[in-house]
Amino acid sequence: MMLILMDIWDSVRGFMASGGDVLWLVAAVLFLMWVLMLERYWYLNWISPKQHQAVIASWEAREETTSWHAHRIREAWVSQAKQDLNARMLLIKTLVAICPMIGLLGTVTGMISVFDVMAVQGTSNARLMAAGISMATMPTMAGMVAALSGVFFSTRLDSKMRISLEKLKDSMPHH
Repeated sequence: MMLILMDIWDSVRGFMASGGDVLWLVAAVLFLMWVLMLERYWYLNWISPKQHQAVIASWEAREETTSWHAHRIREAWVSQAKQDLNARMLLIKTLVAICPMIGLLGTVTGMISVFDVMAVQGTSNARLMAAGISMATMPTMAGMVAALSGVFFSTRLDSKMRISLEKLKDSMPHH
């Protein structure tokens, strides 16, 4: 087991070395994005159903649910539930959006490396130029893959949150 983990770690280090230091930044943003998305999934599946049941029970326990005042109370509770559901979603979407930008930063730094090699060695050293081009393309690819995973799962999370909020609204009828 330890040997397998060492092999995986060596593969990751090799990949990160081929893409330059910017890949570590992509990895950090990706890690933070996924921690936040997993927290939102956990909240959506285990915490919010209990909170919604408490809100529904409070609504059903009210003697009067048809007045203007009752409607404002219902709106406030639904608004609070919506705010709780959408917590950190803006940050998640921002992290998704900056992943390709960080990848492009890697492209720029990699191309600077290629131009440095060309300035010092000329265009005859293809091996050193290839290393710079690899350093330029790897972060771009990593940033795009990170963004794609984030777009897919954050959109799915957004959809589940909207459905949860609609279910809450439907469970609190007002006349």
